[in-house]
Amino acid sequence: QVQLVESGGGLVQAGGSLRLSCVASGRTFGRYAMGWFRQAPGKERDIVAAINWNGANTHYADSAKGRFTISRDNAKNTVYLQMSSLKPEDTAVYYCARRKELGTGLGYLTNEYVYWGQGTQVTVSS
Repeated sequence: QVQLVESGGGLVQAGGSLRLSCVASGRTFGRYAMGWFRQAPGKERDIVAAINWNGANTHYADSAKGRFTISRDNAKNTVYLQMSSLKPEDTAVYYCARRKELGTGLGYLTNEYVYWGQGTQVTVSS
């Protein structure tokens, strides 16, 4: 069983920045792709960004491109999401997740991920 713990959420004004962190338990973190998802009230949980096992390959939702950066430190079992130029529409609960399958690929859908954190609230005020 893998546990994921997110931190770094909070209240920020539009245009501000936040860095989310997600620490994973266990010894297999560096073998799997990781993703950040978000879910706003009444909406589905959608991908924000994903990163492959060694950080060489990343994917961003259109809404995140140019503003968010995903990165990982396998020595620390941690994946990060640096968010800048935040907008009120970025308000959501942000979740990190570990992909089901080994390999170099990325996952884009929630059903491609098997372990989830508890989420961290990000609120952007206008």
